[in-house]
Amino acid sequence: MNFLAHLHIAEQCHSHLMGNLLGDFVKGDPSKQYRSEISNGIKLHRFVDRITDHHSIVNECKPLFTGVARRFAPIALDMFWDHCLAKHWQSFSDQPLDTFVRYAYSQVNEQISEDLPSRFLLLHSRMWQGGWLQSYRELQNIEFALHRMSQRSPRMADLTTTFEVLDNEYTELESKFSPLYQDVLAQAYQYHQQLMNS
Repeated sequence: MNFLAHLHIAEQCHSHLMGNLLGDFVKGDPSKQYRSEISNGIKLHRFVDRITDHHSIVNECKPLFTGVARRFAPIALDMFWDHCLAKHWQSFSDQPLDTFVRYAYSQVNEQISEDLPSRFLLLHSRMWQGGWLQSYRELQNIEFALHRMSQRSPRMADLTTTFEVLDNEYTELESKFSPLYQDVLAQAYQYHQQLMNS
């Protein structure tokens, strides 16, 4: 799951939205660095990543990626799941996607401070200004995002090879999304309840 899914899962679980976005930018035990609600959001993000990466449905999808694309399958699938969520948003939320994005921005932006990781602050600036979350509705914007990510370092260059798989196997992959996401949502909610009661 990528940014849109993490924010939606956070909202569905009544978790801290910024904490859930911070998950990829914080190392070590978050409870030693942030107050409990943010720390629990980071933990929820990590839990979602962990169960998604090892989910049986995701494991069924990975063999579709062959050659150099295989190594980057988890990244490509995370982006694709966000596309599916954006495309089928009305199946998972009572409010329009644009309304949710405005809400999420307001919730995250009011928590922004200069002591947050610099890479996260850069993401925060670019993601909302660039309308990334809404853009995920269109598959070509996933291709653009994968290309952008591939330029981060030479070892990421072959990430671009994954888009052909997403495009060619679109129907099969899209059919996997709803059962996968519903299960992830249910597990995430249960995990968050455990965090709140611990």
